[in-house]
Amino acid sequence: MARLVLAGFLVLLCSPCSCALPKGVYHTVRPGQTLYSIGKVYQVDVDVLARVNHLRDRSSISAGQRLFIPGASRIKYVPPTVKTQVGNRGPTTIRRADPPVTTGDKSRAGTQTSTGSSVRPGASDLAGGGTAASKKGPVRTAADKGRFSWPVKGSVLKKFGDTNGTAGKGMEIAAPSGSTVRAAAAGKVIYSGDGIKGYGYLIILKHDESFFTVYGFNRRNLVGTGGFVSKGEQIALSGTPPGGGQPRLHFEIRRGKDAVNPLYFLP
Repeated sequence: MARLVLAGFLVLLCSPCSCALPKGVYHTVRPGQTLYSIGKVYQVDVDVLARVNHLRDRSSISAGQRLFIPGASRIKYVPPTVKTQVGNRGPTTIRRADPPVTTGDKSRAGTQTSTGSSVRPGASDLAGGGTAASKKGPVRTAADKGRFSWPVKGSVLKKFGDTNGTAGKGMEIAAPSGSTVRAAAAGKVIYSGDGIKGYGYLIILKHDESFFTVYGFNRRNLVGTGGFVSKGEQIALSGTPPGGGQPRLHFEIRRGKDAVNPLYFLP
């Protein structure tokens, strides 16, 4: 009798109502997949995926790694978006159909980030806001070098800290009009439009560890607000400053609202 009672207790203890696991599936990462592309397919916030799977560096997932996808009822196909190349340029995009072309999203610049806080890029945030360029620069580590890739190939026309023009909080890189502008790192598009005076068509990407990258003077934006992009993905076509002059790209890297010298983080 005692054995029957004990057996019944064990069955009750391990019944679905008391031992039920959170609903979801395990996705095995395949070559070329990123946390951003996986989250986009499963429609799960990247921050949630990182927290559930205890990921500190969201760009370092590897093929064969198993990720728990909360709320998913089945395993889905996630198309590869990047491939690893031998060399110093890091991941490059696999050729695929171009994303929808936008001619400028003039909707409100205020956008909800994945953490729920409101980011409102505007003239005060870019041209006049944030912390002024520091001569000493931020505290750096060896890991910072190469964190981001060059968005275009070209000579630097204006360096970080140059007070003549808008390059004080960024840099300006020469590029023939219509050149491909690529994402310096994987991230979420939190702004794509031409509503900020002095920058023409502008794109702002949000990355891990409170980093943001800014791409201005574009002739055309190729990604829309709310989308996810991979490192090296084509996001815009370069143009000229609204006031005219030599074709170029305005490029910034920010940690929070503080502008940092892009050369500290480029290869």
